[in-house]
Amino acid sequence: MAKRKILVAPSIEDIARLEDEFRRETSPRPPLAAPISHVAAEAAAAHDPRSADDRATAARDHADATRLREAEGKGLVLLELPLDQIDADAMVRDRMALDPGAMTELQASIAAHGLRLPIEVFLLTDVQDGAPRYGLLSGYRRLRAVQNLRGVSAQGKYDTIKAVLRDPDVLGGAFAAMVEENEIRASLSHFERGRIAVIAAQQGVFASVEAAVDALFPQASKAKRSKVRSFALIFEELGDMLAFPEELKEREGLRLATALRDGAEGQLREALAESVSRDAAEEWARLETALSGLEPATRKPERGGRPAGAGRGRVADLSAGVRLTSEPDGDGWVIRIAGKRVDGPMVDKLMRELERLLGSG
Repeated sequence: MAKRKILVAPSIEDIARLEDEFRRETSPRPPLAAPISHVAAEAAAAHDPRSADDRATAARDHADATRLREAEGKGLVLLELPLDQIDADAMVRDRMALDPGAMTELQASIAAHGLRLPIEVFLLTDVQDGAPRYGLLSGYRRLRAVQNLRGVSAQGKYDTIKAVLRDPDVLGGAFAAMVEENEIRASLSHFERGRIAVIAAQQGVFASVEAAVDALFPQASKAKRSKVRSFALIFEELGDMLAFPEELKEREGLRLATALRDGAEGQLREALAESVSRDAAEEWARLETALSGLEPATRKPERGGRPAGAGRGRVADLSAGVRLTSEPDGDGWVIRIAGKRVDGPMVDKLMRELERLLGSG
């Protein structure tokens, strides 16, 4: 006879446990919606309650906003910026000194006719009191002139300045734009050109001074770029001691660069350290005295039937930082090769080239 099972009613705890398990194992189902409701919702979303004129106006506004953003990105929109939002020293400037007479003329022109040409700025990352900050790209003299007029007249019209917003792809582009603007409007001195090339290289904008010169002065001739490199060398080795470097003439600068390539930095620095020069003429006189003791004396040509200058020799300064000097002696001619880059392998190579040219190789 089969054994009967005894059924026991579940307790309240068992029922709660079963309901909890049922809820966990059963996913909720979204409420059913009639298909017509979906159609009505899509139709309502696609419907524009505005009139045809309002829709056309909105489309024009959208197109105008797009064109404005594109124009701003290209620097075609003229802005009116507060002077206090512009950092004139956000970049190291290529121009070292401002001519007082030229600045007075510029201020008088702006006061009489307003600022004819806007400055150029680029957006900085820092923000002060919720207002954007701008770095000056070009127009240093114009900005200083307006600042001076505000300080003198205290007129509200000089609280702002016309500006164009630029977006340089890289910092090198900003340096190049600044140099180009000053080269066109007010030519830089030889020393200022060399100085900005060195600073751009030191700040990591360009790989070397040579690369900086090529990028900042792309339209200059090879000879002009060589001169810029010479003045860059002067800034590197004597810039901290020269009191009137921007007044160095081209010929004077090339003589200094030649001496520096020959290793005369110590003697020239000693000459500058003797006393403080009162003006550019006194400073150059001190340098010239030092150079006279370093440079070989020019020999006078002997009397005879040779053309004038045929036995004097000459000096050639190469862009690679090498100086070649030729002069006659009792037995023939001497060619001297000097410079920081001159070493044994270079001299051996030059000797082989001379042998080939003279037909001995």
